[in-house]
Amino acid sequence: MGDHVFFYGTLMAPFNRPGRQRVTPQLTFKGRGSIRAKLFDLGIYPAAVPTEDDSKVWGEIYETNEPLPVLSALDEIEGYRPAEPDRSLYTRVLADVTLEDGHVQQAWTYFYNAPLGRAERITSGDYLEHLNGR
Repeated sequence: MGDHVFFYGTLMAPFNRPGRQRVTPQLTFKGRGSIRAKLFDLGIYPAAVPTEDDSKVWGEIYETNEPLPVLSALDEIEGYRPAEPDRSLYTRVLADVTLEDGHVQQAWTYFYNAPLGRAERITSGDYLEHLNGR
């Protein structure tokens, strides 16, 4: 069972979402990092999709000593149904997160699992930077 989670969108600390506040006491910030993925703006939140190229999505990595309750709460927030991954809005997978110091840590990450439609690609891979640039 992984004991790290990676957030790249509205679950990052600056957004202070109520759902996130439920798990914040069980999280310890470990730093900023990136995953290999492409990032899209869906309007009210972003979507990361895995990629084989060098695209990066930036976010925050946290350690938890309570992975089961934290992941259960995050699954609910992200619309992930472990018993029905194909019908989930996001899927949860262990991904390699490269921290700013170069260290690689596996962390649970939620990848978008629905059609992107006409979603705008966030080429910087940084949702906070994207929002600040609006």
